Amino acid sequence: MSSDFDYRVALKNIPHKPGVYQFWDAERELIYIGKAKDLRNRVTTYFNKDINVNAKTRVLVSKIRDITFTIVDTEVDAWLLENSLIKKHQPRYNVMLKDDKTYPWIIIKNENFPRIFWTRRIVRDGSKYLGPYASVSMMHNILGLIKETYPLRTCNLPLTRQNIDKGKFKVCLEYQLGNCKGPCQNYQTEDDYNNNIEEITDILCGKIGAVLRNLKADMERAVADLNYEYAHRLKRKFELLENYQSKSTIVNSSITDVDVFSIASEEKYAFVNYLKVMNGTIIQTQTIELKKRLDESDEELLTLAIIEFRSRYESHSKEIIVPFDIDLEDASLKFTVPKLGEKRKLLDLSQKNVQFFKKERIDQYEKLNPEIRTERLLTQMMKDLRMNQLPRHIECFDNSNFQGKYPVSAIVVFKDGKPSKKDYRHFNVKTVEGPDDFATMEEAVLRRYRRMLDEGTELPQLIVIDGGKGQLSSALKSLKLLGIDKQVTIIGIAKRLEELYYPGDQYPLYLDKKSETLKVLQHLRDEAHRFGITFHRKKRDKGTLVTELELIEGIGKTTAEKLLKYFKSVKKIREAKMEELQEVVNTKQAKAITAYFGNKKALVNNHQGT
Repeated sequence: MSSDFDYRVALKNIPHKPGVYQFWDAERELIYIGKAKDLRNRVTTYFNKDINVNAKTRVLVSKIRDITFTIVDTEVDAWLLENSLIKKHQPRYNVMLKDDKTYPWIIIKNENFPRIFWTRRIVRDGSKYLGPYASVSMMHNILGLIKETYPLRTCNLPLTRQNIDKGKFKVCLEYQLGNCKGPCQNYQTEDDYNNNIEEITDILCGKIGAVLRNLKADMERAVADLNYEYAHRLKRKFELLENYQSKSTIVNSSITDVDVFSIASEEKYAFVNYLKVMNGTIIQTQTIELKKRLDESDEELLTLAIIEFRSRYESHSKEIIVPFDIDLEDASLKFTVPKLGEKRKLLDLSQKNVQFFKKERIDQYEKLNPEIRTERLLTQMMKDLRMNQLPRHIECFDNSNFQGKYPVSAIVVFKDGKPSKKDYRHFNVKTVEGPDDFATMEEAVLRRYRRMLDEGTELPQLIVIDGGKGQLSSALKSLKLLGIDKQVTIIGIAKRLEELYYPGDQYPLYLDKKSETLKVLQHLRDEAHRFGITFHRKKRDKGTLVTELELIEGIGKTTAEKLLKYFKSVKKIREAKMEELQEVVNTKQAKAITAYFGNKKALVNNHQGT
């Protein structure tokens, strides 16, 4: 294949018709299959330099060395052909349907007096296959109901009319137990047996209401004929089926024969749930995973999944319930995006299922690959906080003071969404007098990032200020003074309603209370508060201790701080011997310290004695 592929020549040969296009590389390997309402218009978009495409698509286009196409009559035909070709060839750049299970089916065997059982292998022998069943337990429940309600044979004897008439077979234990009516010895007619098979087929197809109506009519006839024993058996069957229906029905029974789809997507994966509803009963349900290859849209992925599911379950429903409009023109199909009512409840149920499946699957991935969770979390934070880069390095500021005294600022640092405690810092406020939280914030931010700039340290991508508009404005003033206000994203988080403030925005941003982004910000804020309060208490306690030591004659503030630094606590100073004290202070000061604590101890003892 020539490396100097001229796409302009190839495009001229592509018609303005619906169909499927195929891209081939230099080794004549099929690398991508797509569908289109208008083949030429769609293929042209890949080579249009004015359209912004992602990096993976650019790589795909660079590898194209030939384009082939297949014209079809309608867009629906293009859907079907694209789906079958992708499944057959599995091109490298197409969405990958992750479905490594072989789901079971219920088979109605193509034979005289058909058996009903489950299988994972489909044989094209004229038998009827119903399913597949994503839930094996659900399938066994249905088979259990059938066995309890309809006596059917389980043997594999060749029950031809000739063999039965010749008396080749004898009834087995299943007949004695009442699980089979003995068709092998003409105890049950083929018509009666086949009537049961028709009812079972209706039940498996979700038409249980029709079966119940027929049973009720048969019961009434049996009672009218005074055949009470037969009427009782019919009543038992009716109650079993009615009980099964009551457990299965989740919406109004007027909703008949609809397909329901919903989608939940991540950066690299998407998940689609399918519900098959007949007469208000969900008869089939499954969720599949799709691995993205070219940053496909939710609409493209959902379209692919709809074709896959309808093909897999052989669905011919005319109405399809979806979460958003799908651009498909087909007179035989009706796409519904419900806002209210029973159909909306169905869509909500499907969405709950797909969200649960998505969370479960992502949790599995992240346990095996923690870095996946980190990338996903940072990507989500970047989107939620309207950033243009991943917040790999976040810093959060919090201030503490006690009635205007001992003001401190704390800075905590998160790297890749987790605390980096070795990078935590605190500041003793130097330029602020009295309880001025705004000025304290201004000083802390200025000192922090002036030092980082001086040292050539990489700045954080996100700065979080614990406070509302006032604290945010003060911090922003320092960033502007340093000329870095355009290089980082800065936000304020107010405690009362977890409001997020942005510079220049009049109204705050509210994140979902369950949002992972909000949880990280809350963790940052709480960690900054904890770290700040701990440091503040130490400073306040030290200030109190220094003040007490200053009460001793000859001991000033400098000497008091010197003693605390050496002995670490007032208790150790009180218990220190004269020679130990003389390591830090002169003899006169050492005697004064010993006398002070000796007198204090004597006063306590006298007080306790009285």
